[in-house]
Amino acid sequence: MKLKNKKVVVTGGGSGYGKGIAAALAAAGAKVWITGRDGAKLELAAKSVGATPIVADVTRGEDWDRVFKTVGAVDVLVNNAGAGVKIADVSEQSDAEIAESVAVNLTGAIMGCARAAKAMKARGKGGAIVNVSSVCAQHAWPGWSVYTAAKAGLLKFSHGLHVELRPFGVKVTCVIPSWGRTLFNRAAKIAGASEDGTLAKKCIAPEELGAIVRGILEQPDHLTVPELTVQPMIQEINPM
Repeated sequence: MKLKNKKVVVTGGGSGYGKGIAAALAAAGAKVWITGRDGAKLELAAKSVGATPIVADVTRGEDWDRVFKTVGAVDVLVNNAGAGVKIADVSEQSDAEIAESVAVNLTGAIMGCARAAKAMKARGKGGAIVNVSSVCAQHAWPGWSVYTAAKAGLLKFSHGLHVELRPFGVKVTCVIPSWGRTLFNRAAKIAGASEDGTLAKKCIAPEELGAIVRGILEQPDHLTVPELTVQPMIQEINPM
């Protein structure tokens, strides 16, 4: 895909990976819209990366409808929005916390994909969807079970969406990053791995993930990358 003048929507674009992805795609000449719930933060991010902000909650179908109505014929959808909500054993989580974690990390992305898939199939000119999951989808740590279930669901959903949309020339990729230089690690209490921690320089920077997503989208039309895992060398992961 040649990104120049392509219409791109990046959810969770106010900071972290979303902002880095939006910046990389805007630099490639794409017309980028970023979404998020914090209007003030979104405005600042949009100005810094050259994007257009849309205040929207990915867990609300009516917000998704408004996003697609505003943008029009979307060429690329990047489902980056997500949240730890509460990192604790499931026995310590309320029904509301569990439901919120699944909604923001899985259901919201599926709702966005449903609308993008319908539009891209009808238009018949290809397109691309990138879903940002997590290395938690592939491994297991105490306290992460609910978040893991949602992100693993996003990974498997992406596989299913790939086979549904491949006949229509629409590419689907699930990117699976681990420790990043973002606010998420602070919220999840990952010692030293937050954006200003001692391990930060050795974690995945938002602009680095942005370059990776851009590279995926710019692959030749006859090639696709259904799944890609990215993790820093500093992080020790022992498979379950």
